[in-house]
Amino acid sequence: MALGEHNFKFYVDFDGTITTEDIGEEMFVQFGDAEKSYRIIKEWLDGKITSKDVWIQLCNSIEKFDKEKFDDFLLKAPVDKNFHSFLEYCKKHSFDVTILSDGLDYYINKISKQENFDKVKIYSNKLKITKEGKLIPEFPYTDEECNLCANCKRNHIISTSSDDDITIYIGDGWSDTCAAQHCDFIFAKRSLLKFCEKNSVPYFPFNNFNDVLKIVEKLRIKKRIKKRNQAMLKRRQVYMQG
Repeated sequence: MALGEHNFKFYVDFDGTITTEDIGEEMFVQFGDAEKSYRIIKEWLDGKITSKDVWIQLCNSIEKFDKEKFDDFLLKAPVDKNFHSFLEYCKKHSFDVTILSDGLDYYINKISKQENFDKVKIYSNKLKITKEGKLIPEFPYTDEECNLCANCKRNHIISTSSDDDITIYIGDGWSDTCAAQHCDFIFAKRSLLKFCEKNSVPYFPFNNFNDVLKIVEKLRIKKRIKKRNQAMLKRRQVYMQG
């Protein structure tokens, strides 16, 4: 590969990153028991329950889910208006983009389709809604040794990138903290930013994807890019674990 020609691979969170609100949280706050939902989410943030347990408990907290009202709500789901420009930029330069979410595929698929980015690779947890309005979450991408995410984002990054790639993570939440550490560059806001600051993990702060684009373009035209040593060490640890 010639100098200045970098193989960037982007891994992007969904809730609060592509969307400007946490749709997964709003799903249960607005269409379920808000007080109970906040209590369950806080237990997860406090480390008392796993991410998988959060979804199971949240889904069990609703006896009869109003799917039609939720679908109407999703039609107005706020998406970062700069995300489409980011995707066009990546397409222009043949950069790979993968969406990694610890949310539920039901609302992610609907939003991605109505916003015309449903062709992007997406890995998330799954949700079945029965005729009776029961919510049944499924977790095809869990990792028995890591309970931070129900959908192990770290494993997706490790399995879809190589040591020759420049890996870039873009996220905002607690479920992004593990995955981000396995990437060369991190764009962070909210909980992920606080984690990076507390743990001395290098990052770029961002508010929207326009901020991301400005910095990525500067990286793209660099002749040489130094990969983050701590990210390489963490990736190596995963390889050794098998």
